[in-house]
Amino acid sequence: MSITMKTSKYQKRFYRNWVYAGNLYREEIIVKETDLQILTDRPLDKDFVLKKVKFYRDKIEEYINYKDRRFLTSLKPIAVESAAHSIIKEMARQAKKANVGPMAAVAGAIAQYLGRDLLRKGYQEVIIENGGDIFLKVSKPIKVGLYSGKTKILNKISLKIKPQDAPLGICTSSGRVGHSLSFGCADSVVILSKNASLADGVATATANRVQKKSDLGRAIDFARSIKGILGVVIILRNNLASWGKLEFA
Repeated sequence: MSITMKTSKYQKRFYRNWVYAGNLYREEIIVKETDLQILTDRPLDKDFVLKKVKFYRDKIEEYINYKDRRFLTSLKPIAVESAAHSIIKEMARQAKKANVGPMAAVAGAIAQYLGRDLLRKGYQEVIIENGGDIFLKVSKPIKVGLYSGKTKILNKISLKIKPQDAPLGICTSSGRVGHSLSFGCADSVVILSKNASLADGVATATANRVQKKSDLGRAIDFARSIKGILGVVIILRNNLASWGKLEFA
């Protein structure tokens, strides 16, 4: 059972070769379709992470298999049982705000839940990247690069993230790059929010609205209208539109 709204073709996370970890420890954890890069201020407890990832995946798969298969396939918000695990309710709640199906928020939700687990375990700095969707808590300013395929000039742009803005979710959707389901043509849509699950769902919904240059303004207006969204960047070919609390580098 796959729990991701993806195509069946795996795509190597080539962009991870560009990551400069500095003084942080870096590990990659893969559990079925969940492919994580994790940076932490001390060596990662891999057994703990594997246990947590498997737990969250199991909860999602159990809900799909034994409660409601629509949770996997719906492209619109659906109601979930009050007794469902919190990650199920979180995905459904944040997806409803973006008017997308709950699985549009799965990568951000897993990154966020695991990030909070590591912070509770005593890690001071945590960066979790889950297929382009990021949860982070840092003590020093960092740069997050924006990748948009063949638009080489815009690929040189980064976002500067300050420690006071963390914990933070930074999630990306694209109609041209990667394997996520999208009905738009944007090269890259990046959403910032304190809630990574919300950022993930809104990134999908915003990307779905971009077919041509004239759509950029309406797509920005949609994203900024959702409570909890701090910033948005849209790249379409050689066009860039943005709004919010953003600092480019």
